[in-house]
Amino acid sequence: MRFLFRPPAAEATGLLSLPWSEPLAQWDPALLLEVPQRGISRHVVRFVASGGQVFALKEINERLARHEYRLLAEFEEEGLPTVSVLGICVDRPRDQEAILVTRYLEYSMSYRWLFSRPRGAHSADQLLDTMVELLVRLHLAGVFWGDCSLSNTLFRLDAGALTAYLVDAETVDRHATLSPGRRAYDVDLARERVGAELLDLQFGELLPDSIDPIELAESLAPRYEALWNEVTHEEVFSSDEQHWRVAERLQRLNDLGFDVGEVELVTDGDGVKLRVETRVSEPGQHRRELFRLTGLEVQERQARRLLNDIRAFRAHLEQKSGGQVPETFAAHRWLAEVYQLVVDAIPADLAGRLAPAEVFHEVLEHRWFLSEKAKRDVGTAEAAQSYFRNVLPRTPEEVTTPSVIAVRSRAR
Repeated sequence: MRFLFRPPAAEATGLLSLPWSEPLAQWDPALLLEVPQRGISRHVVRFVASGGQVFALKEINERLARHEYRLLAEFEEEGLPTVSVLGICVDRPRDQEAILVTRYLEYSMSYRWLFSRPRGAHSADQLLDTMVELLVRLHLAGVFWGDCSLSNTLFRLDAGALTAYLVDAETVDRHATLSPGRRAYDVDLARERVGAELLDLQFGELLPDSIDPIELAESLAPRYEALWNEVTHEEVFSSDEQHWRVAERLQRLNDLGFDVGEVELVTDGDGVKLRVETRVSEPGQHRRELFRLTGLEVQERQARRLLNDIRAFRAHLEQKSGGQVPETFAAHRWLAEVYQLVVDAIPADLAGRLAPAEVFHEVLEHRWFLSEKAKRDVGTAEAAQSYFRNVLPRTPEEVTTPSVIAVRSRAR
């Protein structure tokens, strides 16, 4: 047998003792980790924990395993929203298929889990819009998915919204650019697969009665075209409109969740033509800023919310001191005196149900709700205690992220 692991792969050493020579379906359940919120798969997929991390193991044809290994590595380096690949095991005895190893996407959920155990108002429309955004982002990078479906997508909460990630890259082709016909074909394949998956949910009585599976699936292409045109179209305007029209377009792209690369202005007889290069990586403007100030690694919408709270905290410090407070000083105090206090106060039996940054976001939402009701500012500490007592327990226990489950199992 041979193992191919991407560096750095220190966490992979704990996996080497697993029974790789045996069929994955026959592994001892004691070696495996149950993941209730996992999706369905056409292949044998199992989950294991090692070194405080959780890994997904998929048994697959070696040619496809190598193909997926290479592409997922490329995507991760470019910052595309996909799962992170660790390595592959090949040349297994008795002509067994290869095993592809990916890092489990913490705090992620499958579409079936979201529909069967809904938490909050995550509508089917929101789910589809999130998946369409992922497809547009991949197409901008020249990625033809070929099997875009809800089953091949994982979703994570991001400050109350959802973010989508590609899970399965077996059918992916990479090109410099995709032709309109190639993009349309990928969208049509997605429409068919999503329609079938929604009909399956309806048959299993997991789909709300108000949702028409066919109608929702047919809306995928118009949603895609609207977003694609929004992020790629060229604008022509007069030179005296240049300043505000450029600023307006860039702000619109940021609001849609896309970062901006190169901006090109071309002057011709018709006026000024604006071309904007839309970055295909996960949006990162606020994430990078928050990491610079605090060292926290969170998602984009979460980062935006946390940055706003840091600004409010800084304003509070300046009001108390009567002078200016440096941004970095305020951020460090906020991290120690506000954010970390909330995170550390999460009850042990509720830890892992939501990402810490998502918990903090929800505490801020709860604080606003309580303050409106009480007609006063109740404060973050009081809001957190109320949230831990009355709101977080309603998050189903089975959504607890697997790495926390693994730590608890070892402690028993």
